[in-house]
Amino acid sequence: MKLVVAISGASGVVYAHHFLRSISKIKDIEVYLIISDWAKEIMKQECGINYKELKKIVKAIYDSKDMTAPIASSSFLVDAMVIIPCSIKTASEIANASCNTLISRAADNILKMRKKLIVCVRETPLSTPALEQLYKLSLIGAVVMPLSPAFYHKPKSIEDMFCFITGKIKDLLEIKNNEFTRWGSEL
Repeated sequence: MKLVVAISGASGVVYAHHFLRSISKIKDIEVYLIISDWAKEIMKQECGINYKELKKIVKAIYDSKDMTAPIASSSFLVDAMVIIPCSIKTASEIANASCNTLISRAADNILKMRKKLIVCVRETPLSTPALEQLYKLSLIGAVVMPLSPAFYHKPKSIEDMFCFITGKIKDLLEIKNNEFTRWGSEL
């Protein structure tokens, strides 16, 4: 599987870090990472790491301003894209086909090729205009996935909540996983 993962400049990059570490352990998944300037800063603050450390676990890293990257073209075939976290600014760009960054351009390619786009929104609360943009994304084929962990599996740590989100994304990508205890399982 060829997967584009984008990290936009919203709080919640710790979810992206957890997801990337988890999928890096799966054979046959190539990850092409796009990271915005704000995401680089937030990653230092929230995770205490430099984004360059992610080079060890992804196929390639692209700056969100690099419109010469292979993934800027729909002729570079990929299977899916996950934006985690996705800021409302990025969601709005995608919903309105405003391809000013590599993140919004790659997402537009995913949509026009009818591939799976998963938009993991962390913002809260949401304004009416933000809700309208997320609604538009859903109408045009994106999966809008708020970064809202469940509690039915009785998480005992923050790591358990990260695992829930990672597991739900893997479910959407049809990647078998046991990241969390599923509803109806032995709880």
